[in-house]
Amino acid sequence: MKIAIIGAGVIGVSVGLQLAVRGHDVTIFDREGVASATSQGNAGAFAFTDVAPLATPGVMSKAPRWLLDPLGPLSIPPAYALNIAPWLLRFWRASWADRYEAALEAQVSLMTQSRNALERLAKDHGMEAFLRREGQLQLYEGAAQFEASQAEWRERERHGVRFRLLRSPGEIAEIQPGIAPRFTHAGFTPDWSNVTDPKCWVEELATRFRAAGGRIEIATVQAVRPAEGGVWIEGGRIDGIYERAVIAGGAWSKALTRELGDAVPLETERGYNTTLPAGAFDLKTHVTFSNHAFVVSRIGERVRVGGAVELGGLKLAPNMKRAEFLLSKAKAFLPGLKTEGGVQWMGFRPSMPDSLPVISPSSATPAIVYAFGHGHLGLTQSAGTAELVADLVDGRTPAIDVKPFRAQRF
Repeated sequence: MKIAIIGAGVIGVSVGLQLAVRGHDVTIFDREGVASATSQGNAGAFAFTDVAPLATPGVMSKAPRWLLDPLGPLSIPPAYALNIAPWLLRFWRASWADRYEAALEAQVSLMTQSRNALERLAKDHGMEAFLRREGQLQLYEGAAQFEASQAEWRERERHGVRFRLLRSPGEIAEIQPGIAPRFTHAGFTPDWSNVTDPKCWVEELATRFRAAGGRIEIATVQAVRPAEGGVWIEGGRIDGIYERAVIAGGAWSKALTRELGDAVPLETERGYNTTLPAGAFDLKTHVTFSNHAFVVSRIGERVRVGGAVELGGLKLAPNMKRAEFLLSKAKAFLPGLKTEGGVQWMGFRPSMPDSLPVISPSSATPAIVYAFGHGHLGLTQSAGTAELVADLVDGRTPAIDVKPFRAQRF
């Protein structure tokens, strides 16, 4: 089949590769090129252990305190407050026990699918050299924080996640030296993996996609519509009919789906980071500062400090004070960290209220399939999403139940 994919981030390129190796004639369209937006600046982690949705029971009791802090782990710029209100109402509803449990089960299913799909991808396409299997250290300040996290660790244990709990700075230092002694407890997940560099990962996938016969074109797709013979792709010089289309435009997907009759509540988590030069810190594992909502990871030989959530849409100017604030915290928590010479960045994570992506046919026609809304788990769930979307395009029954990810669930 002749297939168009809108978006050359990690989701779009992964889907393209999966469809190309199945023998389809695939073209990926992107405004700027491969991994030109969110997929290049993330922390590079396959966070398969992060099965809990952001909308946890009781989360709204914490939200007002967070939202009043412009540099806190969750913030909303005042200029965007009215825009985000409908999304927040859905987020609140998703935190109710019934919705939370359903989202958790769906997330576990997708994580299992994605972990297995990553192993297939690494083996079948020679991608192992681009992976770091160094685990993840999740840190807590004091026994009270650690005890408060135990429900989360029990949930991971229930779903088969391997981990080791650490109860002293000495145990922590055996895995990652140089952490401030204020962090007294931790959980270590040994099966956690990272890519050596997220941009290079997507570029390597694109190389394999092209080798399988796929094409990537720089073009802005203005509309995707049902048409006789399949799907009409509109974008000036690229206007044409395709038998199938996949919308994988990340945070930019909303405008295209609205025209197809799907008012998807897609919002933008604006994530900030600073990437420090080689030698900034001897990082041996991915480090998560749980109660401060940021991580420190290795990108090539560099060190990236980033995280937190700012719900601010696509148009507001970035607030780089957030990146500076995270870097100052990292310096306090990792006293040996050299913070000079860093490069700041801000990216747009496509976020749904229940933390589940959209993986489903369009309401307008099954010839158009959606693949977006993965929040901060796009890289993590990319290989699994690619297999599921390819099955939907091919008319096969996907390996897992995709009903929880349908666009129309709201």
